[in-house]
Amino acid sequence: MALSSDDININTLIGPGSAVAGNLRVAGFVRIDGDIAGDLETTGRVIIGEHARIRGNILASAVIVGGIVIGNVVAQDSITLFSTAAVVGDIVSRKVKIEEGVVLH
Repeated sequence: MALSSDDININTLIGPGSAVAGNLRVAGFVRIDGDIAGDLETTGRVIIGEHARIRGNILASAVIVGGIVIGNVVAQDSITLFSTAAVVGDIVSRKVKIEEGVVLH
């Protein structure tokens, strides 16, 4: 299966050391490596890096979590939780992959 440009191009990046307070509604692929205090909603995918911290709900087509999320994660297609992930909240998706070592509350 070929990747589309939506699968490769990051539309929004919150880099390491960045902090956002407030809700974000964006289009396309989002990568978070900083901190967000607020909800995140996108029409595309979300990658939450290993050192990222999210205090809010996430709504996206697909979500990959490597950091900490304190809030609910809802994805239309899939949720992947890497071994470094911690989620305090509900996860809802058609497909969920959880690596060994994940912390869920």
